[in-house]
This record gives sequence, C-alpha cells and structure tokens, in this order.
Amino acid sequence: MLTGIHFLLSYRCTLECDHCFVYGSPNAKGTFTLNNLKKAFDEIIKIGTIEWIYYEGGEPFLFYPLMIEGIKLASELGFKVGVVTNAYFANSEEDAILWLKPLYELGISDLNISDDSFHSDEGNDNPAQIALTAVEKLHIPVSSICIEKPVVKEGKGKDYDKGAPVIGGGAMFKGRAVEKLIEGLPRRSWKEFVECPYEDLKEPDRVHIDPYGNVHLCQGLSMGNIWETSLSDLIKNYSAKSHPICGPLINGGPAGLAEEYKIDHESEYVDECHFCYLLRLALIDKFPQYLAPRQIYGLE
Repeated sequence: MLTGIHFLLSYRCTLECDHCFVYGSPNAKGTFTLNNLKKAFDEIIKIGTIEWIYYEGGEPFLFYPLMIEGIKLASELGFKVGVVTNAYFANSEEDAILWLKPLYELGISDLNISDDSFHSDEGNDNPAQIALTAVEKLHIPVSSICIEKPVVKEGKGKDYDKGAPVIGGGAMFKGRAVEKLIEGLPRRSWKEFVECPYEDLKEPDRVHIDPYGNVHLCQGLSMGNIWETSLSDLIKNYSAKSHPICGPLINGGPAGLAEEYKIDHESEYVDECHFCYLLRLALIDKFPQYLAPRQIYGLE
C-alpha cells in the first residue's frame, strides 16, 4: 500500500557528489513550481492512503520559500512531513537555527541530514554537524545519513559464506556512482542477479515525484507522468506485471530484464543496481516514458 510521496523538489544541488543517483549538481535542471506542487496535492488527497510527504532533491533548501510553502500545504492537509538536506546553510549554530526554526514551528516529523565525506569535511566547521547541534536545541526529530566511499569489507558472515563480496559504505551503484565509484570493486556473474533486493516494484510503499512529473518507483524508473495522466489514476491503475521494465525485473531481476530484451552486456557486475542501471540505460530510447528523465542517466 502506498503511504509515502517523496517530492524531488529540484534536481539542483550545491554539490556534485560522486555517489549521487539523480546526478544532482549546481547546474542540474528541473525545479517544481508552487502551482504544480498544489496540483500534485489535489491528486494525493484522492489516493486516500498517503501518510508521509518528504521534500528532497537535489537540495530542497535552495528553494527555501517553495519548500516552506510545501511543508505548510502538507501539514494543513494532515500529512506527516520530512525533509532531506545537506545543511549547506549551517555556517554557524545561530544561522542553522534561523533556517530550521520555521520547520520546527510547522511541526515537521523528520529531518534527515547528510553527514559524510561526500558532503563535507570533518571538523568543527562541518555544516551537517552544526545543523545537528542546532536541531537538538529545536527538538526536531532528526537522523543523519552517512554514505562513504565503497570498500570491500573483510570478515565472516552469511554473505561471505555464499562467496559474495561484501561492499561497505552504503553507496547505491546507479546514476553518477556507476561513473565514479565502481573502479576496482569486485564483480559477480550477471546470472546471480535474479531479483531486486531494494525496491518493492509490485506494491511500492512510496514513490518519488520529480519536477517533470515523473513518478519514480526507483530513480529513473517511472510509473508514468502526472502531467499526462493524473497521479491518482496512475496509482490506481498501476500493474507491475504489465510494466515493460518492472514486469521482467519482478520475474527475474536484472538477469530477467536482460534476457527479456536480449541486451548485449558484460559477464560481471558489482551488484544488482549496477547491472540494472546499465540495462535501463541501454533501453532508454525504447521506453523513454518509463526510463525518465534522461538526466538521471547522465545524458543531459
């Protein structure tokens, strides 16, 4: 059952992180307008099962007035609200409180702050750490997101017993991470990747909506477009089995997708996401309405 809508408020970001799976950057295009946000909420109400609204990016604080209005809209309609940020604005604790206090006053239920080496250097001037200190004083529910450069972990456990390398760090190998982070990592046979271990494509509990209207089941894998078909109708009529990408993925994972469309590919990949992302990239011109937007694939 769908309970969460995550708005990619903008693809634009203050940073251009190597692990970013939406290719966010200071030059990225695509930002919601307030009018389009209101139209989306008209449809969200019709769905009837939504509990959570999140604002993400890119960096949502770059469009602060729009984000605040979005939080107001969601709160007034009775939804719980969360925000994901890299806290670039936290030059001092006083400044962080200035930026974050309106979120506290609007009663947001969750604040996620990216706090890792991709986003800032360690030390007392780390904006994420400054923001986390400020949030504690404001009593906003908060958690930190820490993604590090992938490394091969040593040790024992069920994954090792299966003979599969365990790669730590938490990066997802899609988007810019495929371009920047996979060099030197161990790979496995493509035949092993027979399921999607991360997304419930059959019955998703949350989707991401981007400024272009794409409804993402996974970044770059779209259910459809809300500016062409209403969001409530997309959700009501969604059939994973008849979706040209999700159907094969459900039946056989990335390996099944490769076989379904007879795609030429390499023999080994780092993990399921790595294989799936490159297969979708190969299919993007065949299914542009379902593999969108192109910029998530580094094409624009």
